[in-house]
Amino acid sequence: MQNLMITGGAGFIGSNFVRLMLDQHPDYRLTVYDKLTYAGNLDNLRDVADHPHYSFVHGDIGDAALVEDTIRKAGIDTIVNFAAETHVDRSIQEPGSFIMTDVYGTYVLLEATRKLGLERLLHVSTDEVYGDISSGSSVEGDNYAPRSPYSASKAGGELLCHAYFATFQTPVVITRGSNNYGPWQYPEKLIPLFITNLLDGKSVPVYGDGQQVRDWIYVLDHCTGIDTALHHGALGEAYNVGGGNEKPNLAITQLLLDLTERGPDLITYVADRPGHDRRYSLDTSKLRGLGWAPRYPFEQGLHDTVAWYRDNRWWWEKIKSGEYSAYYQQQYGNRAVPAK
Repeated sequence: MQNLMITGGAGFIGSNFVRLMLDQHPDYRLTVYDKLTYAGNLDNLRDVADHPHYSFVHGDIGDAALVEDTIRKAGIDTIVNFAAETHVDRSIQEPGSFIMTDVYGTYVLLEATRKLGLERLLHVSTDEVYGDISSGSSVEGDNYAPRSPYSASKAGGELLCHAYFATFQTPVVITRGSNNYGPWQYPEKLIPLFITNLLDGKSVPVYGDGQQVRDWIYVLDHCTGIDTALHHGALGEAYNVGGGNEKPNLAITQLLLDLTERGPDLITYVADRPGHDRRYSLDTSKLRGLGWAPRYPFEQGLHDTVAWYRDNRWWWEKIKSGEYSAYYQQQYGNRAVPAK
């Protein structure tokens, strides 16, 4: 395992993983392969652009010929697949792109891994494949119960991974992460959206009653979990990667109001998302058994994240215009719930 192709490496989690790998594994060579959709951004990698062990290829994981050509030219022996459409709200508006990337694209990578005899494909997935969890915590053997086009597409990609392992012995490992937060996250997800809105003195849209519970993990803890599964995980197995920080969305909102010194008058309640899962929770015992544990306390990670967005307006201000502005208006503009 020396030459890695990091698909989706110009995105939020992928770019943080690239930095981690260059730091922790200085002998590895990394080829980032990214389509550069709206959430893929080479600014995320500009601090490593001149690193001698980093290179970039602009490509779609659905393009089998380019995927295989890249693998051959770069001598790739391992793939880590972050490439995905990931935002639930966008999957409700436009499910087709999620199926093409998250299912068909995963198939292309599995075929390339099988045909070219790669050492390993690590497929990065999500806790949302388990669906709504009213009590307890999800373990890796639980049934799939996706309830959005996004989570269904990720479950479909996972099922292909399991099928390829069973049928062809394709060397695949799966990780299922909980909700990530941290630097370089595209400001459509809850935490970066709310931070950037609040820094600008704008209101934040809270779905429904705001009591939906998510388990939050700082992005670098997620990346070390993926690194652990990549190097020590058993082939054909899945590993949960969660932070153990279960909090209602409204509690997150209050923490962000405090950290940005804003008042509750900036909360706008909006009509809830269709099919909105109430709670996710992960049991991470299996990955902890390989020696991994999260290191970042939630409050410290959130404080550092707010500070990063405060100090890096150059990065997000240009994002929150154009296509983003039109999407935001479409998503939230007419959904405010009248005060009771």
